[in-house]
Amino acid sequence: MKKKPIFFLIAITLATSYALVVSHSLTLPEPLIADHEPRPPLPAARNIRLALLLDTSNSMDGLIDQAKSQLWNIVDEMTEAKHSGVPAELHLALYEYGNDNLSITSGYVRQVSNFTQDLDEVSRQLFALTTHGGSEYCGAVITKSLENMDWGDDPDDLKFIFIAGNEEFSQGLVPFEKACALAMSSDVVVNTIYCGDYRRGIHELWKKGAEIGGGSYMNIDMDKATVYIPSPYDDKIDSLNDVLNKTYIGYGQHGQANKSRQLREDANASQLSKENKVKRAITKSKSHAYKNEDWDLVDAIDKNKVELKTLSDQELPEEMRNLSLVEKEKYLFAQKEKRKAVQSEIQNLAKLRKNYGQAQDTATSNGLESAILKSVKSKAKEKSFEFEN
Repeated sequence: MKKKPIFFLIAITLATSYALVVSHSLTLPEPLIADHEPRPPLPAARNIRLALLLDTSNSMDGLIDQAKSQLWNIVDEMTEAKHSGVPAELHLALYEYGNDNLSITSGYVRQVSNFTQDLDEVSRQLFALTTHGGSEYCGAVITKSLENMDWGDDPDDLKFIFIAGNEEFSQGLVPFEKACALAMSSDVVVNTIYCGDYRRGIHELWKKGAEIGGGSYMNIDMDKATVYIPSPYDDKIDSLNDVLNKTYIGYGQHGQANKSRQLREDANASQLSKENKVKRAITKSKSHAYKNEDWDLVDAIDKNKVELKTLSDQELPEEMRNLSLVEKEKYLFAQKEKRKAVQSEIQNLAKLRKNYGQAQDTATSNGLESAILKSVKSKAKEKSFEFEN
C-alpha cells in the first residue's frame, strides 16, 4: 500500500514530460515548412513581330545600305525589351517590293523571309538584296505581308509593319487605305518611312497611310552615311566574339553549313564597320535572342530538341566522333559553360560601352534605325513593355 504514491508520482511525471514534448512539437517555427513551397511560374514571354517592307527599286541603294549597316543596332535595342520582367521574343520578317526583277503577277512583291528568330538568316537575306527599276505598290505589299504570315492572336503582343520607300503611296491596284485598315483591324501597326523630304512624303500620302494604320509617319535621308562612335571596349568584344563562335557545334545535315553562315554574317557586318560587328557580337551574347537549336548541338540539347544518344557519329562534327557517350556529354557541357562565361563577359563590356557612349555624349540619329526604334518604344509603353536604358 505504501508503494502506490511512488508509482503515482512516476506516472504523473511521465505524463507531464510527454505533454511538454507534444507541446514543443506543435510550436515548431513555420519557416521550416514555408521554405519548401513552390515558387509561382514566370509569366509567358510576349512577342514582338516586326515586318520590314523595303523598296528595292533602282533609286533605293541608300535605303538598303542603311538597313544592312543598322540591322544589328536595331536588333540589339529590340532584344532589350521586357514584359513583366521577362525578355520578349523577337520575330523578324522581310519583304521587298518595287523591283523589276520580281514577277509582275506578284505585284512586284516578294517575301524574302517569313517571321523567324534565326537572325543569321535575316542578315544573309538582307545582304543578298539588290535594286532594279520597278513600280512600287505599297497597298499590295502591306496586304501580302498581312495575309501570308501568321501574326499571332495575343492582344498583348507587339506587331509592326515598317514600310520604306520614296514613290507615291497610292500606286497599284490594291488601295493603300484598304490595306492599312486591314492592318489596324488585325492589331498590326503600320509605320511609314519616306526616303526624302518630309513635306513631299505627306503630299505623296505616306502620312495618311500611317494615320489609317495607327502608326507613325517619318522621313529619313537615305543617302546619309551611318555614324559610328568607336569605344575602348570594341577590340575586346570583337576578340571575345571569335572565342564565342568556337563554342558552337554544328550537327545534322545542315550543321556545318550554318556554322559557316555564322562566320560569313560576322564578315558581312564587319565589312560595313567594326561597330556593326561589335553590335552583332553583343546580340549574340544574349541567349534569349540568338537561338540556333536547329543546327547548334549545345542549344539543341539545352532546349531538349534532340537526345545526344540518338545521334550517329556521321551527324556530329569530327572532333566528337568516336567519343563515348559520357565523353560527348562532358565535351558539350564544357562548351556550354564556356559560352555562358564568354556571353557574360561580353554583356559586362557592353554595359561599359554604353556608359562610355553616354558619358561622351555620342548620341546620333541614324535614319532607319532611329525611325524604327522611336516608333517601337512609343507603342511598347502602351502595352507595358519596358526597355533597359
